[in-house]
Amino acid sequence: MEVTKFARSWKAPLLLLSAIGLSNIGDWIYLIALNLIVLEMTGSPLAVAVLYILKPLASLLTNVWAGSFIDRVNQRRLMVAMDIIRAILIVLLPFLSSLWMIYSIVFIVHMASAVFVPASMTYITKLVVPEKRKRFNSFRGFIDSGGFLVGPAVAGVLFMLGTPHIAMYVNAATFFLSGMMTRWLPNLEENGKREPFKLSKTLIKNDWAVVVAFSRKKIWVMWIYFLFGFMMVMATALDSLEAAFSKEVLLLSDTTYGFLVSLAGAGIALGSLVTAYFSNKLSIFFLLGYGSLFVAVGYLIYAFSEGFFMAAIGFFILSFSLAFANTGFHTFYQDHIPVHVMGRVASVFGLVEGILIIMATVLIGVGAQWGSIKSAVLIGSFVMLGITLMQGMACTHMKGKKGELVKASTG
Repeated sequence: MEVTKFARSWKAPLLLLSAIGLSNIGDWIYLIALNLIVLEMTGSPLAVAVLYILKPLASLLTNVWAGSFIDRVNQRRLMVAMDIIRAILIVLLPFLSSLWMIYSIVFIVHMASAVFVPASMTYITKLVVPEKRKRFNSFRGFIDSGGFLVGPAVAGVLFMLGTPHIAMYVNAATFFLSGMMTRWLPNLEENGKREPFKLSKTLIKNDWAVVVAFSRKKIWVMWIYFLFGFMMVMATALDSLEAAFSKEVLLLSDTTYGFLVSLAGAGIALGSLVTAYFSNKLSIFFLLGYGSLFVAVGYLIYAFSEGFFMAAIGFFILSFSLAFANTGFHTFYQDHIPVHVMGRVASVFGLVEGILIIMATVLIGVGAQWGSIKSAVLIGSFVMLGITLMQGMACTHMKGKKGELVKASTG
């Protein structure tokens, strides 16, 4: 009876998780296959590096207006449309012989992804009731880590059976299936019809003013939101030196470095399962505050390491803790940002985060070039520690205002 009750109450959330998981696996297949296709076409590592610049650039361009659009349309239909668009565009890639055409298609794919992510967050908030959100977000973390582990393995098998072009077709199929699965999810629109609107500079300007006014009214909420985003900015910047640090400072072989990366995926997976199991006993602020703090601690252990063993401990701690932090943040976001402005808030702050990622990555790269890789990673890790300590104090303040205890939420 309990199993039947669980299956019924989790039917739609599990279907959504399955669609997300399928899409995540496809993302990894796409990333690896596209790198190989461009490298084979040009023989230039620089041409491959451009692929990684396109994603933040697409996000910056899209986030300016995406929130205004997302909050005014049917999010489920928008998610389906973005999946289908990505599937069609990826099918076209193997037929293109022009590098600039490939870059153009990839840029549009990233734009579609930049729309899909905040739209899916808004839909998830509507679909999953508050008492189930922590557990859902824990499962989502496990699904994400599964894509990290399974995606490259699937890509490797496909490369053995065929070519990177075959992998592209499989990736397109995963997006199409993800879209069809999303299509089966319930329509959560409160009204049958939405008011027509025209996307314009005036509308976007007014929507930005709405986000600013909301941020001033909910300053502690947005301060925590910003600090978590800043922590992830530093994580992205530090990750850009991960391979160089592991190879040049720790002197790891390619095989050992690959094992280190796999260990991070395993840490996120295990952390997600532990979070799901204890979700009814841990508050949002505990997950967010302590999870973020130990992410920074993990990076510091990694930065101070002299060999594989200490680096592995640091990697596992930071990835295990990241599962707690992500679950806490996503649940905090869903509980404290009104659903009718969620797309706009995510897009505006996503734009700020994208700018900070580019700036931080350039700064830490220049620091590694002019100084040393180890010193750059150490400084970046200490900056992250400072950010997480401020975030912890903000969480303590909000927790005190709400009178929430560590064991206060059920999920």
